[in-house]
Amino acid sequence: MERKIIHIDMDAFYASVEQEDNPSLKGKPVIVGGDGGKRGVVSAASYEARVYGLHSAMPTAQARKLCPQGIFLPVRMERYREVSEQIYKILSDYTPLVEPLSLDESFLDVTGSETLFGPALGVAKEIKKRIYETTGLTASAGIAPNKFLAKIASDLKKPDGLVEIKPEKVPEFLRDLPISKLWGVGKSTEQVLQEMGILRVGQLATYPVELIERKLGKFGLELVALARGEDDRPVIPQSEPKSIIQEETFTPDLQEREAMEKILLDQSERVGWELRKQMLKGYTVQLKVRYPDFSLVTRSVTLPSPTDQGIEIYEAAVKLLNKTEVQRKRARLLGVGISNLRPHDDPEQLPLFDSKRKKVAGSTAAVDQIWDKFGPKAIKRASLVKKK
Repeated sequence: MERKIIHIDMDAFYASVEQEDNPSLKGKPVIVGGDGGKRGVVSAASYEARVYGLHSAMPTAQARKLCPQGIFLPVRMERYREVSEQIYKILSDYTPLVEPLSLDESFLDVTGSETLFGPALGVAKEIKKRIYETTGLTASAGIAPNKFLAKIASDLKKPDGLVEIKPEKVPEFLRDLPISKLWGVGKSTEQVLQEMGILRVGQLATYPVELIERKLGKFGLELVALARGEDDRPVIPQSEPKSIIQEETFTPDLQEREAMEKILLDQSERVGWELRKQMLKGYTVQLKVRYPDFSLVTRSVTLPSPTDQGIEIYEAAVKLLNKTEVQRKRARLLGVGISNLRPHDDPEQLPLFDSKRKKVAGSTAAVDQIWDKFGPKAIKRASLVKKK
């Protein structure tokens, strides 16, 4: 049976959420992410900003030069996750085979759902309509026999696009596509292929395989398969998270121990909140540090019993910080996370006297109610509040 794969890709997701939440921003160049410093980067740019040459991962300083009239906004990850969850629920109504790639894009295998919901094209149209009615945002959709082709299709007529590639039309569709459209073809690989006279996907599909393998090895054979429209990878449904982490890059580098500990406390509280939302606990606390020379170190410790409490994660992270060289080298990036996760109600061996943990859990529940309604900035520990 020929597979029917849909790729849903939200249009300028972060920026579109900001415009929907604040209608006065609609029609204006909105740029999300970065702090304007040398290391800040653009996370998303609205289509009004893209006409000035802006794109994601561009340094914010460059973006400000290209579009000085742009409206630069901070990332609101909690809000984007909230909208992403609404979208995921819509997608899950049509098939259990939903594979999220990120907050703003997912694959769906609707091969076995057509008897219930009709042809894949109609399903994609209905999904787009429901996403717009629920969130006010537009999505682009690609429909094809495999994931590779569906992803390319969703990108062809953005924003609010809808493109279907029929199986019999695959060779014709791929023939004249630029070679850079293939997954894995970056600038260096593109240059190698161009030196071989390969500028279009159709040329690679008919090129002598042994010559490609000699030049690019096994990776070259994978590219040839894609060029022929071959991609057997299944849609893999969302699995349980293997870890939860919070991290941040700083400009200038962090050098004061007190500042590092405050950041770790804030990050640990957020990790604990995320654990409790997902009804999980974790055993292994991980600390991540990147020094100014870009070298990365990680340290970890396994707790005697699993936790979902930010303060316990923080206490472990501070001890791990002592095993790094941040005092001498400073920190460009700092992050804390937890892995070795278990369901919240999993049987566990607790200490005989656990009154302290129960008291902490009680106060945490009250904070969670506030955070769930107003976000993690609504209430903080006193040590995290900036002094005026």
